[in-house]
Amino acid sequence: MAKEKNEFWEWTKAFLIAIGLAAIIRYFIIAPIVVDGESMMPTLNNGDWMMVNKMDTPERFDIVVFHAPENKDYIKRVIGLPGDTVEYKDDKLYINGKYYEEPYLDEYKSQEPGPLTPDFTLEEITGRKTVPEGEIFVLGDNRLYSKDGRHIGTVSMDEVVGSTNVVFWPLGNMRLVD
Repeated sequence: MAKEKNEFWEWTKAFLIAIGLAAIIRYFIIAPIVVDGESMMPTLNNGDWMMVNKMDTPERFDIVVFHAPENKDYIKRVIGLPGDTVEYKDDKLYINGKYYEEPYLDEYKSQEPGPLTPDFTLEEITGRKTVPEGEIFVLGDNRLYSKDGRHIGTVSMDEVVGSTNVVFWPLGNMRLVD
């Protein structure tokens, strides 16, 4: 009888430790998220399951997950970092006056008869010339149908959950994304 109680206790401890480790990993290191909507197409599809790295510091053109003002999480691409000026002119991205190619938009640009991204400056959207310290400016890849920095302004780094570049479900679509 004592041996059965001891074995039961050992299994219970192992189970509790496993649950504790899973919780720590889930809340502090990595977490799954489901893409909801078409704002990141063609890079990401509605219903894709992705792994979010919560330990990563976002860099330019990374895909990030953040808490949006509507009490839901958004998935967008980092365009502007603190101190950057951002401008779109003639469907081309300029950061700090320098032109940047966006190869992830090529598929949609070839399909659209007009500009994919209408002209704008960060100052026109936010009233500030540069992205403030501790904030980022984000855009969806599906520029014609994305609620992003052009609508919500800059995003505080405190609201960023993490970056993501791994689609793990559905299995047939498993891939790394740029």
